[in-house]
Amino acid sequence: MDSMFEAKKWSTDEFFDENTREAARLTMNDENDMLAAFGSELSFGTGGLRGILGVGTARMNRYTVARATLGLAKYLISNKQEPSVAIAYDSRHGSVEFTLVAAQVLAKQGVKVYVFPTLVPTPMLSYAVRTLGADAGIMVTASHNPAEYNGYKVYGDDGCQITDHAADEITAQISQLSYTDAQLMDEDEARNKQLIVDIQDDVNKSFDQACLFCRPDPSVCTGIKVVYTPLHGTGLVPVREVLGHMQGVTVIELTEQCEPNGDFPTCKKPNPELDETLSMGIARARVEEADILLATDPDCDRVGVAVRTPAGDYHRLSGNEVGLLLMDYILRTRRSQGTLLNDAVVVKTIVTSDLAFPIAKAYGARIKEVLTGFKYIGEVIGELEKAGKEANYVFGFEESCGYLAGTHVRDKDGVMACMLIAEMTQSLKSSGLTVFEALENLYTAYGHMGTALMNYDIAGVIPMEKMQQTMARMRGAVPQTLAGQRITCIKDYLKSIDGLPQSNVLSYETENGLKAIVRPSGTEPKVKIYLSARGTSSEEAQKLIEMMKDDANMWMDVQ
Repeated sequence: MDSMFEAKKWSTDEFFDENTREAARLTMNDENDMLAAFGSELSFGTGGLRGILGVGTARMNRYTVARATLGLAKYLISNKQEPSVAIAYDSRHGSVEFTLVAAQVLAKQGVKVYVFPTLVPTPMLSYAVRTLGADAGIMVTASHNPAEYNGYKVYGDDGCQITDHAADEITAQISQLSYTDAQLMDEDEARNKQLIVDIQDDVNKSFDQACLFCRPDPSVCTGIKVVYTPLHGTGLVPVREVLGHMQGVTVIELTEQCEPNGDFPTCKKPNPELDETLSMGIARARVEEADILLATDPDCDRVGVAVRTPAGDYHRLSGNEVGLLLMDYILRTRRSQGTLLNDAVVVKTIVTSDLAFPIAKAYGARIKEVLTGFKYIGEVIGELEKAGKEANYVFGFEESCGYLAGTHVRDKDGVMACMLIAEMTQSLKSSGLTVFEALENLYTAYGHMGTALMNYDIAGVIPMEKMQQTMARMRGAVPQTLAGQRITCIKDYLKSIDGLPQSNVLSYETENGLKAIVRPSGTEPKVKIYLSARGTSSEEAQKLIEMMKDDANMWMDVQ
């Protein structure tokens, strides 16, 4: 891509607003700045768009959003009669503007748009698409990324993030468009023509009720204290509403992090997987002597959890640990109530803990493995639905703190997850157990497993290219050992392993079950390596993990 040509066009064409033209001119003073802004185009994939806010073809701004939306509109018009789209947004900088731009572009093409009038969680957008019968959905969010990012996720009419095939077709439409092709209808005109309408509050209320309907045991009422933080995002209102319907649950809101704020002033990385993100919540939990801390990310599709230990301190649970605990709780509760079907299905991603297999087996359930990305879990629910076996779906989870127990939503749901975790905590407490003790019991029963996620940031002007080069290097220099053990099984998912779609993922496994899975992030410039090891004790498993970390660092040339 000719960065100089694009920068000149953006700096001189009066289609672009004055501030954009000036910002484009400034990038021309520094070759690296110009290349970073105009040296590539923000790629559209199954996750839609995600990038750093700013001027240029490689950044998130009103013009890249408008062009992508026009491509989506043309795709819908070619495949649907009188298409409609639901749009929601989170608390990030630019989210309101991008929502309105997308709505106006769609309206200009005659596509009806349903817009949430205030910020809401991602799972509520998935629910709205299904409830309103929309043909697509747009969620303006960058999930847990730092404040300088925003994004644009696209959903199909089933409430799942779009398939690879749909993403390819939309990308083909976008590639034929220039940025100046995207015209906007005046908002007042669009509303007068009923092409833009607000989504009514009854959708929010029915979403809350659908969550509560998924409770495994609504009769549980043991008293617990929960500290909750929405991390300056969208979760406060729906989580407050759902937990407020649960008898015995006292919720203490972390007021310092309740106000929606795209700067995320108290947590620079609003990722509930990180210890530092939960530090303020844990401090409050200590003061309150709370049973658990719950922290949802900005678009409230994921939840981080910290639990009280026997020593009175707090331990952050990994996404794997929370998922395994919820899986065991739901299966056990449904079996005791006689509602667990013979062919019960639990879905997990390939990078999620293999301890799920023996737990599922103990309850007569089966595990369905899918590629990384919750859309694949949603697709399995859709397949079960088409086969008349929707009720067989019990639970889906991924190691990155995403969970789903119902079928009314087809994406991970932080609101529902908060409800499930709170109920599980109540149930365990009624049996004289803490969540921490229940986790130890799981390890004793099914084996001790250590896991770790290694994130390797990829620097450079065009980092996505460097990520691909890193993966190519891994394929060219195949590792032979892992923690001193010989690697006996190598899987390259570009070759469509185990009947799964092709994916840029490499898996290495030893005879004793040590496993390392390598993949480029789909949302950030980084390579991820997922490590797992089983041992006779937690200490042994963790020792193996530490040895595997050294191997991973060597693969990534980290000293």
